[in-house]
Amino acid sequence: MNRNPMWKNVLVIAVIFLGGFFAMPNLYDKDAAVQVSAGRYGKVDLALMSKVELALKAQSVAYIGAELQGDRLLVRLADSTTQLKAKKILDETIKGDYTIALNLASTTPSWLSGMGAEAMNLGLDLRGGVHFLMDVDMDAAIKKALEGLASEFRGLLRDEKIRYKRIQTEADQVIIGFRNSEHRDMALAKISSEYKDLVVEAQNMGTTPSLVIRLTEVTIRETKTTALQQNIITLRNRINELGVAEPTVQQQGDSRIVVQLPGVQDTAQAKKILGGTATLEFRLVDFEHDVQDAVKGRVPATSKIYYHRDGRPYLLQKRVMLTGDHIINSGSTLDSETGTPTVSVTLDGKGARIFSKVTGDNIGNPMAVVLIESKTEVRKVGGKLTKVKRTDAKIISVATIRDQLSKKFQITGLDSGAEASELALLLRAGALAAPIEIVEERTVGPSLGQDNIDKGFQSVMIGFAFVLVFMVIWYRVFGAVANIALTANLILIVALLSLLQATLTLPGIAGIVLTVGMAVDANVLIFERIREELRLGNSPQASIDVGYSKAFSTIADANITTLIAAVVLFGFGTGSIKGFAVTLSLGILTSMFTAIMGTRAVVNSLYGGKHRPKLSI
Repeated sequence: MNRNPMWKNVLVIAVIFLGGFFAMPNLYDKDAAVQVSAGRYGKVDLALMSKVELALKAQSVAYIGAELQGDRLLVRLADSTTQLKAKKILDETIKGDYTIALNLASTTPSWLSGMGAEAMNLGLDLRGGVHFLMDVDMDAAIKKALEGLASEFRGLLRDEKIRYKRIQTEADQVIIGFRNSEHRDMALAKISSEYKDLVVEAQNMGTTPSLVIRLTEVTIRETKTTALQQNIITLRNRINELGVAEPTVQQQGDSRIVVQLPGVQDTAQAKKILGGTATLEFRLVDFEHDVQDAVKGRVPATSKIYYHRDGRPYLLQKRVMLTGDHIINSGSTLDSETGTPTVSVTLDGKGARIFSKVTGDNIGNPMAVVLIESKTEVRKVGGKLTKVKRTDAKIISVATIRDQLSKKFQITGLDSGAEASELALLLRAGALAAPIEIVEERTVGPSLGQDNIDKGFQSVMIGFAFVLVFMVIWYRVFGAVANIALTANLILIVALLSLLQATLTLPGIAGIVLTVGMAVDANVLIFERIREELRLGNSPQASIDVGYSKAFSTIADANITTLIAAVVLFGFGTGSIKGFAVTLSLGILTSMFTAIMGTRAVVNSLYGGKHRPKLSI
């Protein structure tokens, strides 16, 4: 009686062995490292590695080693202080299309990592780094959508030869004024048939027949959702360009994004890249009207004044030839003839067709490249400090179209190589669908992160030790069996976190500590039921069998209800709440296995098959 079939024993041993194997990489600390990655025009090779090593030796910076890993160079250092010093030196030494970032380098032996065993990731509160909470300007997203519609309406009415006086955006609507009612009715029929997701109404603005076009509620919600998701994708692309390891970019609520960059300490550079909203517009210069008349206030309805970086005014057409949305790649380089910094641009298929047609039709005419950046400033308004958003649009280049341009071309007129590199990065990563504002910023230093790790580990060990002592005193041999299962449970949790490449945070450690206490609950229920059966006069073998079989339903109910709560926390929570839910969920699953199947295997091996064993419980 109470003998386990062979397959159950093999299963328990195999699971614990695999758990120990996949948990093993966490015994190896990671080295502080500086990572050098090449852009489109950079090259990571032995020559670069030699240059890096010489620069570090010249400044007496001790490093563990440098190694080439595919398209990146990894320099291992002894600690975070040396890491920051080395990055500063390399920032000054390496010029060109390279990204230099802080990282952590694995020290897991190759034979272990080659079999898929990797250490779990550590969260921001354990490794150190920066945390940003960003608010997406949804009003700007709606305004951008309306301006896009206004541009489309200009082209549609021009193609249909429908004469209009002006097209303007106001609040949440586009207003088109016409010369007469006949043209308004023609436009109403055309726009209503082509844009079924818009609300189009015919009105009279004074004496001007007009159309008022609004977005529907459904379209507004879709526009906001799309803007939020596109911003998340763009931020991820920008972080990839920065070379940050194990970043977190996730939605929070309806209009906010959380960005966590473990290991990053240079918050100024991170904010500059993440919050940058640089995009380009290519516009034709209006050479038919006098720019000086426009400066004095006589601006043509189809044009707008823009200023060059040097302060010169230009009159540009309102109709945009091409926007930065069609840019799929860009890189900074030097002009082969003048040696000045330039940005090479590659367009997607649609952008190439549009640009080819427009430039082909305007050979000999001047074209301007406008750099648009959204910025947030703090100003004193009415005695209170208020954040004010503004859009800064500057012409960076004006050139005459000599040939028909297509998929690839260059942008000149940039002030420095650093500006060219930054613009190329922002264009390559994509434009933000709407401006973002950093509403919360936190920095966790590496030393504080290590302190959190030490205290978190200490809390787990103290809780673990108290449970071990209590179980041995109260349940004797059976308590020792429960302790073995609890140890295996911790190993399995760490193994699963490593296999899933989950991120462990301080709340995650709290989940593990809670699991340590909960994991023995099942054994307490089983052992108390065995004691009760012994008091009723049942045989030891029957008491063991009834203890495990009768307590199972109670254990399952208790753990399932806790698991449901953990799943809800994971589904609706964010950030640290998700970390707590993950470790709690994994702990529940592993404790069910170790506390029931694992302990029964050990108990059966100790007492199974004996006629009337004396139970130490």
